[in-house]
Amino acid sequence: MKPSGTGHDRRERLKQLREAALHRPVPANDYTHGFTGRWSRRQWAQASLLATMAALTAAIVPGFGDRPTTRSHSAQMSMALPLPPMPAPGEASAPQQQWQTVEIRKGQTLGAVFQQMGVPATTMHRILEQPGAEQALTRLRPGARLDFEISADGELRGFRYLRDRDHQVEVTLADGEVRQRTIELPREIRSRAITGEIGTSLYAAARKAGLSPAAIATMTDEIFQYDIDFTTSQKGDRFSVVYDEVWRDGERIGTGEIQAATFTTGGKTYTGLRFEHDGKAGYFDLEGRPLKKAFIRMPIPYARVTSGFNPSRKHPVLGTTRAHRGVDYGARTGTPIMAAGDARVSFVGWQRGYGRTVILDHGKGHTTLYAHMSRFGNFKRGQRVKQGQTIGYVGSSGLATGPHLHYEFRVNGVHKNPLAVTLPPPEPLKGQALVAFRAATAPTLARLQQVEDRANRASAIARTEDAAPASDSKA
Repeated sequence: MKPSGTGHDRRERLKQLREAALHRPVPANDYTHGFTGRWSRRQWAQASLLATMAALTAAIVPGFGDRPTTRSHSAQMSMALPLPPMPAPGEASAPQQQWQTVEIRKGQTLGAVFQQMGVPATTMHRILEQPGAEQALTRLRPGARLDFEISADGELRGFRYLRDRDHQVEVTLADGEVRQRTIELPREIRSRAITGEIGTSLYAAARKAGLSPAAIATMTDEIFQYDIDFTTSQKGDRFSVVYDEVWRDGERIGTGEIQAATFTTGGKTYTGLRFEHDGKAGYFDLEGRPLKKAFIRMPIPYARVTSGFNPSRKHPVLGTTRAHRGVDYGARTGTPIMAAGDARVSFVGWQRGYGRTVILDHGKGHTTLYAHMSRFGNFKRGQRVKQGQTIGYVGSSGLATGPHLHYEFRVNGVHKNPLAVTLPPPEPLKGQALVAFRAATAPTLARLQQVEDRANRASAIARTEDAAPASDSKA
């Protein structure tokens, strides 16, 4: 039995078609490159490359698409933040103001400063009308500072100045009114101790050590004026002082009170300690006895003795031998003369060769005479005067060869040498007052002792160094 023609014919037809396909010419642009039914290595490599590129494209391209719109349901939290306060109505448009400081230059007037700041003279005069303003502002010194608060539209809104070193005055100008208030400035008190030795003069040595002229005057005219005649001080005399310094904002603005002082002259040391007793401050010695005595030793500060107490001196004008029963102090015409103590004026007028003369009665038989004045002080006979008050001025009236003060000291009518007379000592502190004095002055006294010990050690070392070369040369 023959196989079915239909199946045989079909197989034959397929075979012929395959053969025909194998022998058909390949066009130039056919990408099979003459495919033979089996892939070559080159075709496998190309296929692998295309497959890799397709995979990469599938992985990367979705990332550039739109992000998914669905959100995760993660937990969320909210926080309330405070907002800045809203400006009050009209506040945002208010002009800003600022303080400006002007330092007074030499020769500059107050009016020139206000003109420089663009402030009208009428406003300046309204400020000067305030209590105490004119006295302070018309005496400004170079270096003084004035503060101006100027608004954005050029109007003066505030003004500040120092009334003194401890008080500031602040002036406010608003709604056509001028108001001022006084502010007490904070300050710091620091203690300082210095020591020195007189060379050419006490003043030069004290200034070199750091004392101000006011502190020097306190030492000579208040602390030791009753015990020491500074006109006789000489080279080698020593002094030590503990005093206050006033500081503000890290800057020294001045000196305060002398808390303690010593002065060594003629082999004797005098000490003064400041202490407040019965509401009044004064200086006391180490035993608590007040240094202020009934009489001042010198009625003219810083005067020089031109003629001392001499029972048989030859008169410079008359040429005869006459007793000089007082002390002459040479000074310039017009130098103030102080009352030696509290007294009543018993005589004021012209007295023969004494010229213009004042005699004071201090009670208990003590009187003092002041002669050769150029003019008198503002007082009359019978009036009371206080110790240190000016009773007249140095001159050369009467029998005088030049301007000087002739000063006499009498006890019950008997002339005494003013430079050597023994004055009655005041009563010392007692009881609780003495205890309080010692407790209050102990720290200052210790500080004074420390600075003197250092000075003594330094002097001893200097003497040793000076003596060393001499001893070596002898050896």
